[in-house]
Amino acid sequence: MPKYFDFKVCGYYLYFTNKCIIECMHVHASDKRLSEAGSAKFIVKGNGDTELMKQGTLNDLDVRKIQGFIKEHYVEMYDLWSAWSDNGYYRGK
Repeated sequence: MPKYFDFKVCGYYLYFTNKCIIECMHVHASDKRLSEAGSAKFIVKGNGDTELMKQGTLNDLDVRKIQGFIKEHYVEMYDLWSAWSDNGYYRGK
């Protein structure tokens, strides 16, 4: 299960699963098991903005902090994502 970073952001690991690389780039956030169950899910757009698809166990403050972190680091996060997936950023419906 690839983590974007080895450290936690606001107490949560940021990662994706090798099952979810068929979708556009996104970030799961979880402080427990690195699975989709109970995790938050952020869809990442080409400018680093995110759309919260699932809040999981995160509170609103942590959601905003993680969105800010993703905005600052989305290019390097995309480098890891693109090594696993041919799907790019979220472009809308």
